[in-house]
Formats: sequence, C-alpha cells, structure tokens
Amino acid sequence: MSKLTKKRKDVLAKLDLTKQYTLTEAASLLKTTSTTKFDQAVDICVRLGVDPRKANQMVRGVVSLPHGTGKNVRVLALVGPEKADEAKAAGADFVGLDEYIEKIKSGWTGIDVIITTPNVMGKVGALGKVLGPRGLMPNPKTGTVTMEVGKAVTEVKAGKIDFKVDKTGIIHASIGKLSFDANKIQDNANELIQTILKLKPSSAKGTYVKSVYLTSTMGVGLPIDTKVII
Repeated sequence: MSKLTKKRKDVLAKLDLTKQYTLTEAASLLKTTSTTKFDQAVDICVRLGVDPRKANQMVRGVVSLPHGTGKNVRVLALVGPEKADEAKAAGADFVGLDEYIEKIKSGWTGIDVIITTPNVMGKVGALGKVLGPRGLMPNPKTGTVTMEVGKAVTEVKAGKIDFKVDKTGIIHASIGKLSFDANKIQDNANELIQTILKLKPSSAKGTYVKSVYLTSTMGVGLPIDTKVII
C-alpha cells in the first residue's frame, strides 16, 4: 500500500471526511487545498439512478455554463461556402469542408468541437469511425448540426458544453478552472445539476441523483449534500 505524501496529509487534514459539503463549501475548499502550480480543471461527477442500457433512461443534454469553462475551445466549422463567413465572424478556429474532411481522414483531430450543417452531414457522416470514439461527432441533439452556425459557434466559445451519462450511470463534466472565484465554480456546478434534474426520465424509478462529487484535476473528490441542491 502506497504511503501518503506530506502534501496529501496536509490536504486531508483540512477536510472532514465524514461530511457532505454544500457547493459553496466545496468550491472554496478546492481552492484552499490545491498543492499544484498549474491551473487545474474543476470537474463534477453526478451518479444517477438510471439504467443507461435502456434507451428511455439515457440522460443527455447541453448546458451553457454562466461563467464558461475557462478553456480555449477549438472549433471546426465543417460548412459550405455559403456559411463560411458566418462561422469565421463568430470566431470559429477552422472553417472549411472537403479539405478538413481529408485532414481528419488522415488522422488530424486538433479540435474540441465540430459544428456543421444538415446539408453536409452526408459527407461528415463518413468520419464516424474517427470522430465517434473521440466524442467529436456532430449531433443535432447537442446543437452542433444546425443552420444557425454563427450562433452555435458563439455559444460553444462562451461555455456551452454537452454531457451524457456513461455506461455506469455517471455524468462527468469539466465546469471551470481552479483560478475561478469560488462563487463562479458554484454557479457553473449548480447550472449543470439543475439541467440534469430537468432531464429525469419518466421511466427512472427510485432516487434519481444518488451522489455528486466536486474535484480538481489533482485534488480530492468532495461529496456534495444532494438534499441541499435538489
């Protein structure tokens, strides 16, 4: 069994391991227990009482975080000439169609989000084997297949993220950076949680939100008191 480092012991000494925290308390503790010099990401894990193997219990959605993610999101707009200027004006990092499709086929995936239009999905669909495993495949349900390309690019750049319950019934999402003020971390976490609550499947029985944890990249997972946020 590995030994705890001095830094780890100091962090654990600041925590009550028997307690469930409010979002406000957890956001503040994450900042005060950081032991790294780089700006860590802040992540949230929400365990749901659903069976993702059943189509009618799949929880998936999008949310616009009020304070963004703190990350520079690289957006590729796979669009025809008629939408290219709109995508560029909205701030897309890469704009084009056939040339980028060929780049992706060759293994290039230096982007975080792809936005496209319905009329070119026939071409984009051929990239499923490359984009699917990386979570980059555009989808109408997440607003990344749309004729409102400029609006979609702007929203993604401003902090719109999509989330999906995994096969174990957990939603993982990055909701900011440790350099954010504690109240901004709390706001972003609460916005995601409230969105998840609205998506409760009618077929889900029993407790919907079983547990919530807030953590940083190198930090300790802090359990959140679900009675306070639900």
